[in-house]
Formats: sequence, C-alpha cells, structure tokens
Amino acid sequence: MCELLASMSIMSWPNFWRRRKRILATAALTLLVIVHASGWRQFTLLTLLDNALYDLRLGLAMPRTLDERVVIIDVDERSLGRLGQWPWDRARIARLVDELTQRQQVAVLGMDLVFAETDRSSALDLLQRLAREDLRHDADFVRWLAHTDSDLDNDAVLARALARGPTVLGYYFTGDRHGRRSGRLPPPVAVLDAWPPGALAWDGYGANIPRLAQAAKGAGFFNSVVYLDGTVRTVPLLAAFDDGLYESLALAMLRVGQGQPPLLVQFGQGSAAGELQGLKIGAGPRVPLNKRGTVWVPFRGPGGPQGGSFRYFSAVDVLDGTLPAGSLRGRYALLGSTAPGLMDLRAVPVSQAYPGVEIHANVISALLDGRLLLRPSDERAWNVLLLLALGAVLSLGLPMLRVTHALALSLVVAAALLIGNTALFLSARIVLPLADGLVFVLAALAMNQVFDHLAKHRARRALAEQFASYVPPELVRQMEQDPERYDMQARAQEMTVMFCDLDGFTSRAETLEPLALQSLLNNVLSRLTHVIRAHGGTIDKYMGDCLMAFWGAPVSQPEHARLAIQSAIDMGAALIQFNAEQIAAGHPAVGASIGLNTGLMAVGNMGSDVRRAYTVIGDAVNLAARLESLASVYRVDIVVSEATMRHLAGAGHIWQELDRVCVKGKTQAVSIYTIRAAPGGLTPNLAEELDRWRQSLPLWRAGRFIEFSAQISALKECNPGFYLYQLYSERVAACLRNPPGPDWDGIALFDDK
Repeated sequence: MCELLASMSIMSWPNFWRRRKRILATAALTLLVIVHASGWRQFTLLTLLDNALYDLRLGLAMPRTLDERVVIIDVDERSLGRLGQWPWDRARIARLVDELTQRQQVAVLGMDLVFAETDRSSALDLLQRLAREDLRHDADFVRWLAHTDSDLDNDAVLARALARGPTVLGYYFTGDRHGRRSGRLPPPVAVLDAWPPGALAWDGYGANIPRLAQAAKGAGFFNSVVYLDGTVRTVPLLAAFDDGLYESLALAMLRVGQGQPPLLVQFGQGSAAGELQGLKIGAGPRVPLNKRGTVWVPFRGPGGPQGGSFRYFSAVDVLDGTLPAGSLRGRYALLGSTAPGLMDLRAVPVSQAYPGVEIHANVISALLDGRLLLRPSDERAWNVLLLLALGAVLSLGLPMLRVTHALALSLVVAAALLIGNTALFLSARIVLPLADGLVFVLAALAMNQVFDHLAKHRARRALAEQFASYVPPELVRQMEQDPERYDMQARAQEMTVMFCDLDGFTSRAETLEPLALQSLLNNVLSRLTHVIRAHGGTIDKYMGDCLMAFWGAPVSQPEHARLAIQSAIDMGAALIQFNAEQIAAGHPAVGASIGLNTGLMAVGNMGSDVRRAYTVIGDAVNLAARLESLASVYRVDIVVSEATMRHLAGAGHIWQELDRVCVKGKTQAVSIYTIRAAPGGLTPNLAEELDRWRQSLPLWRAGRFIEFSAQISALKECNPGFYLYQLYSERVAACLRNPPGPDWDGIALFDDK
C-alpha cells in the first residue's frame, strides 16, 4: 500500500498533461455510469448484473431453517392422483376448510387461488340445467327445485365453511386485460385522495364470486413483480386501484391471524409527498415499503416440500383426517399447489421452479419477525454520490499508475465496495446497488489498460489484415470497425455452407486450349463469386470447376440460410445470362449443381505450419458436398438439406421434397429438397402437382408400389419435363419386378462421394 501511495505521489503537471486523454476518458465513463445510476437512462445489462449480484447475496444470507409458524397445504400430484384433476368441487374444498379451521384450529387459512365462477359440478346446478333443458318436467318439480335444500349447492356449502373459520381468499389485479373486472373486491384498507406517485398501476381484477367473498374474513391479492429476466424478487404489500388501497394475501392473512388490528399506511412528505413509504400493523413495528408499494422477498431457503423452510402437508392427507386434531393449532396455513400442471411455479433468485404459494409464506414469516429487506427511497442519490467519489479517485489515480499499481488500486476499491455493500445487506438488511460501482471500477481499469497497450491495437489491425486473405474486402472493412470480436481461433458455430460444381466442365476441358479454358472458367467463377459476395458470403476455396462458400463467419449473420439460398437462386439467374451470351457466340451452355446445408461446423484458421486457410470443416460440411453431387442424380439445380429448408420455413419459398437419402459417411437418412418457385410464385397447377406429390411419397415409403405407380404416372402426365417423376417411375418399375424385403423404408443409399 505504501508503494501504491508513493506511485501516486509522482503526479505532476507534465504527467497530468500527457495523460489528459485517459483522465478525461475515465471522467466521461464516470458520467456514463451516473446516467444509469440516476435513472435518467437505464442500461439493461447493468440492471441484470445488479439483479444477479442481489440474488447472490440473498442466497448467502438465507437462514435455511424451518419456520413452524407457517404451513402449506399442498394440492400436489399425489392429491390430484387420488382425488382427480383440479379444480375440485367446492364441497370438497369446504371439507378441507372445515378440517383446517375447525379440527386443526389454524390461526388463519389463506387460499392462493380464486373462485371466479360458480361451481357447475354441484347437484343443484345439475338439476337446474336438467329442468331448463327438459321441458316435459311438470310445475311441481320446478317448485320443489326452487325450495330444495341449499346443501345441494356447493358454493353455499363452501360459503358456510368460510364463514365458520378465519379464512382469507386470494384474488389478482391486472394491467393487460383492457380493464376487465370479475368477481367482488374486498373493501379497501385505505381511501385515496390522490394517486400515490410511482405506485403500481392496475386497471382490472379477477376476484371471487360475491357469496364467497362475503363469507370469508378477508381477502388479499397475490400479484408479484416480474423482472426483466423473468424472476420474482419483490411483491407488493399494498396496491392502489381506483380510489383505494388494497392489501396483499400475506398482509391480509397476518392481520386476520392477529385479530385484524388496524392498518396505518404511511405516506411521504416534502419532495416525496404522497409516495407510499411504509405501514404499521396495530402496535407492531414499522414495515418499510418501496414507493411502488413493494417489498423484497427474504427467501428462507431453496423452496418446495424438501426445501426445509416450511412444512408441507398434502391436501389429500388433510382431507383424510390423518393429522391428529389440533396438530396445526395457531399456524398460518396457505392452500396452494406445487403440481407442475397447475402452473404455479415461479422463477425466483434461489430457484427456477419455486412454488408460488411459498412466496407468500416467506413474506408472512418476514412480517412476523420484522426482517423484511429495505431499499432506501433515496438510494439513487447515495449511489450517485458514491460514483462521484469513485470517479474522482480513479480518474486521477489510474492514469498516473503503472499497470501493477493500477490493478492493485482497482482491486482495493472493488473489495471495499463489495465488503461494505455485503455488510449492510447482512447486518442491517439494507439493499443498495452494487453492480454500478463494480462495473465502473472494472471498466475504468480496462479502459486505462487499453491506453497502456497500444501494441494490442496494432496486433488487432494485423489480424484484420490476415483476414483479408480469406474474406471479401467489404467484410474486412466491417471487421475493422470492431476488431476485438474477430480472431482466427477455431470455434463451433451454426452456419450454412454451399458447394457449386459446373456441370460437364471436365469433358469440355479436354477439347479447349488451356488459355480458352482459363478464360471460360475465370469468367464463370467470377460471375458466381460476385453473386456470393453480394449476399455476404465468404469464398472458402476454388477446386477446379467447383467452388465452396459459407455464411455466418467471420462476421455473424443470423440469416445465413436465407442469404445462402438467395445466392443460389441468383447464381442460377447469372448462369442464364451467361449462357445466353455463350449460345449467341456459338458455344454450348454451362450448367451448375448446387448443394446447401445448415448445421454446426468448425470454422477457423486451419492447415499446416507452411500454409493455412480460414475454412470450415465438419459433418455438416461433408453433407453439403454430398448434396451437390446429388443434384445431377435428380437433375435439379439446387439440393438443400432439411435443416436449411426449416431455417427458411417462413420465407415463402416453394419447396419440393426430393427423397430421403443416406449418403456416404452418414448413418442416418436425411430429407433433401429443391426449390420449385420463389416466394409468391405458387401457381394453381404447381400447387396441384405438389399436393399430389406429397400424397404419393408416403405410398412409396410404405412399399405400396402399385398405388404409387398410378400416382407417378399422373404426375408424369402433369409435368412430363420434370425428371424427378421419370426417376421414380423407373424405381417403382424395378421394385415391381423385384419386390424389396420387409425392411423396405424407401431410403435411397448413395455410397459414392
């Protein structure tokens, strides 16, 4: 440390002037982070990182102990297996309520579910529907039905059970259902004169039917707050709706369990006038609130029946009466579900599949202990002041220090931030941002190291110059804009690769003079290369009259398959124009066979110490080469794999499946396709032809050769110039002469490369 301070003491005006760019750059970085910390402009990555650091601290601080005061009545898979699918009829739920409130004598029973509609499984409902539908019933039956015992009405049975015990129903608020409202809300806990600034906004709700809502002792909403990464970290204790404040399920249960003490809501004053700041339950301690009305959930453990935080009791066991009477006396009981099919599992900081009902259990436990986490309302101001102090130290310190001393200073500052923040979290349960400061320290250090290592920048330029030997100049220019993203190291990546071979060129080479052959080949390959480059492709190599290209590297191209197939189509158009010139000059036309495949392949600088090339290798590359050779077999210009075709499923191209083949080097068969028309080019005749072909292929693969022969004959008449139908006509004739064995599957085997 003494050496570090001595190193900083060498600061002088000449040193300051030479390093002014680094000092100004660090100061600018300070302002950038402050923009995020102040809330003026939020950076998603910083927010996600701060959430991740919060999750880490929360996981370290969890007590991982059992709280006997709160229990969960679990509608688990075993209960569903025994008692049938959810929802159960209200009479059964009424028995469950009576068992818990009367025989087990829980302090309160909260239900993490909504009874939004009447029970249509009750006997009364069935009789009423029967009476409405069967007009032959006489008036005496209708009069009897009107005065029948209410025990036939499951909703009435449940309402009486709710009224007999300390029960709290759940409901939810919505902000995305166009203000739809159903059921009956409980009375608000407070009437609002004005909307609380920053409070969560809702415009609709889904609540319980009136007869049940009136019978319960209370009701609370069970909404949670889902963050950008889909994780639940906070839940609202109070929610503003219309002109009232409503309490959450956990808060309503706590109050009912404690005899419904009065609830005092605290609002801010001065600059925070009207904001939600806290609440008091009777004479209990103050519960701090975020201005949104939310609290951070202090999870006790990993969650679930085996998580060790709360006792779980299967609903079927409770209904069977296997628990001795009074076993749950005085407990806060929550009725919910851990069955995956009921969709009440949430992603939380401590688990990706956490029972939603246990979130409420954690809040109740924390309210009972007074151990809720607190994020101060002025935490942004404190964070900005901290960043200003850090900016002053690092802006003046890092540029003046050698590399090792700058690293030491950064580590000391980062460690102080981490230790101080964690100490506040663990001891005072105060949640303050951590990512802003840590990222700023690391970013400032990294930026200063860039200034100290200009040689690395020159090395990156040299790397871009290396790529110029392998990729188009336009891609090299793009790489030079951000050279750090690219290197020559091999990596696995999903890409699309193309092989293109000029048909019949080998035989023509035997009749042409070398200079004429060179001119012809260069002319054709140049035109095809221009098309590939126009669509962002990288030319891998030329192999005589064959070229190989790929899309997806070194510059990332999410639509590599689309670019490749469009290149193939445009290459065909370029050859049409070239052949028109050839024929006009009295020369024969040139054809091309193209094979395309999409898949995972290795890309990088590969070769020997003497010579290397930026290329792609792998099974997906080999398959593309095999597909190119199959184009001449099926006499089509383009053959693509199923993987490539599926990448273009929404592009509108008109595809025709050619066959299922097993090529050399592959043990599994693949489906191959060709393009019959560009997007928008489907005619009625072509649609009818392709539909008949799709109906014919299953006959071929099922070995129903006579039926297939009739279909293929019709297709030949429909399109006599399409060789595919002639090929299959010859195949089926051979099969009829010599029927294949019982293992026939219609797959064509190609053992040649």
